[in-house]
Amino acid sequence: MPAQVKQHRFGNRSFTRGLVALGAAGAVLALPLAGAATAHAAPAAATAAKATTYPNNLDGWIREALSVMAANGIPGSYEGIHRNIMRESSGNPLAINNWDSNAVAGTPSKGLLQVIDPTFRAYHVPGTSTNSYDPVANISAACNYAADRYGSIDNVFGPY
Repeated sequence: MPAQVKQHRFGNRSFTRGLVALGAAGAVLALPLAGAATAHAAPAAATAAKATTYPNNLDGWIREALSVMAANGIPGSYEGIHRNIMRESSGNPLAINNWDSNAVAGTPSKGLLQVIDPTFRAYHVPGTSTNSYDPVANISAACNYAADRYGSIDNVFGPY
């Protein structure tokens, strides 16, 4: 694993969560309000800017991913995600598999749900980081893949 990879929050997550919560049309409407001078614009902008804050731990990552998934129509439950994370990485967002057939082929599985880079790119969920080690992006992409392949991450009970 590259030494420069560290566990941290990627990008302006608060802004991203706000856009995910609002949707594209809401974001376009909310952004002009931030600079508006009317008395009614300030409360609207303040409300739009208030995003849910998630703890920087496994529980928070799963809950944030569930929010992103809901906004994108991706099925899955807390229990299904947690069960698969514990099997795949024991909750380590920097986990990397350097021994299986994917690793031998030069594409190791990474992150909480052990996603290979081509799968991560193919199932990346807009509004999340493009770094496959980012916990929320990793969960969201893996759940998007599982939904496409198995109907939901909840239907996955072994390596997938």
